Amino acid sequence: MAAIAVIGAGTGALTAAARLAVAGHRVTVYERTGTYGGAVRRFERDGFAFDTGPTLLPLPAVYRDLFVKTGKEPLESCVELVQVDPSARHVFADGAEVSLPNASRAGVVAALDEALGGRAGQRWGDFLVRAREAWDRTRRPLLEEPLWPNWSVLADREPYPAVPHKRLLRTRQAATLAEVGAWELRDPRLAALLEGHALAYGLDPRVTPASAAVLPYMEHAFGTWYVRGGMRELARALYERCTARRVEFVFDAEVVRILDEDGRAAGVELADGRLARADFVLAPGCFPGLPARGEGEVAPQRALPSRLTVLLALRGPRPPGAVHRTVVHAPDREAELRSLFGSEPSVPERPTVTVLRPDDARLAPDGDHEPVTLSAVVPAGAQASDANVDALLAMAERAVPGLRERVLWREVRTPADIARETGAAGGAVPAPALAAAGGRLLHPANSTGLRGLFTVGGWSHPGGGLPHAGMSGTLVSGLIVEGPEFRGSR
Repeated sequence: MAAIAVIGAGTGALTAAARLAVAGHRVTVYERTGTYGGAVRRFERDGFAFDTGPTLLPLPAVYRDLFVKTGKEPLESCVELVQVDPSARHVFADGAEVSLPNASRAGVVAALDEALGGRAGQRWGDFLVRAREAWDRTRRPLLEEPLWPNWSVLADREPYPAVPHKRLLRTRQAATLAEVGAWELRDPRLAALLEGHALAYGLDPRVTPASAAVLPYMEHAFGTWYVRGGMRELARALYERCTARRVEFVFDAEVVRILDEDGRAAGVELADGRLARADFVLAPGCFPGLPARGEGEVAPQRALPSRLTVLLALRGPRPPGAVHRTVVHAPDREAELRSLFGSEPSVPERPTVTVLRPDDARLAPDGDHEPVTLSAVVPAGAQASDANVDALLAMAERAVPGLRERVLWREVRTPADIARETGAAGGAVPAPALAAAGGRLLHPANSTGLRGLFTVGGWSHPGGGLPHAGMSGTLVSGLIVEGPEFRGSR
């Protein structure tokens, strides 16, 4: 039995802690804040409750597997999962709207054909077939296995089977997501739908590799799920599973240094000077005390965008038939991208806004009120002005007419809030690992140059997002229990 020190109580860390405890190890989690969950937090006021981090769960199989492997109670006995249907409603710049069914390729094709015409649904359906091929080629090495030592194979090879495109007597194949939209989808609304999946993770579709086609494929193939009571309930269930397996938690305990003895991690030093000895140490990939990556290793991602979130307490009930998630696309996508990814990044004047209206009585004080969450991608470290917030409200009114007249109060959450809760510089939000693009969208391996030290969570392999964070915890636990020869579960 080994003593294992875990820095931080994010979802990836909790996943690893539960699995390692079941394997017989003595696990202690040191969390610098007063609670668990990392970015999965909740804001409560006057009987309203809001998720302030991730709000929907793709690939719930990751956490179903965790709960099966760490105890007799399955995930559905600990939280109530609800499939969100429609998966999303999209409001495009030209006023066209479409609601996309959850986990139904045929339904999505039919909805797009009806809403947009011009065989738009058929083109999107054909694209999803190609996206599935990219998924099949990358699923194991990017999500289910430790990062290969020869990771450059993933970096140099584009797995998306782009369709040859003839232009000016030249035949080209799409190398970026924007080119897939322009050359294969050939409809600005479909292009906005595609690019929105990358933008939601803070990725610039103009340079994001075509392999990012796996992002919409995951949503359409495996569905989108909501946890009744909010995503914080998933964090609670993970925490309780850990405590049931005798994981020890020490809150308000900031780790300032990883102990290094003869080239091996030997524990951690806390801000108050205490030393906690351990045989293994798990740290978030953004922890400032990690050893530098050596030559030939994947470099950590940096300077990714963040989120601006506005929590709205509304008078009046949620209307029957209201959609859980609506994406209101920016009227000028190029202007939005220039603001976010230019030489001097700034908050877009009229950004793409995601509007969340969960059908969940637990989140409102009574049936005569409604909680609504607005969010947009903004540069890391950005400050939110009243004008920025008003722009989100104005965009959201395209999805919720009369929204501003219903507001009782609003709470604004900036990148600084994310930074405070997660420790990520500027409140940056990690993206999932993607193949190609020279490896710049891969994440560093979970093992490090210091023996006994592993990284876990969204800033290490296989990257950001709730399912990916859970996968990182699974990989780290496998590397500790089975050793370097561990090649993922099959």
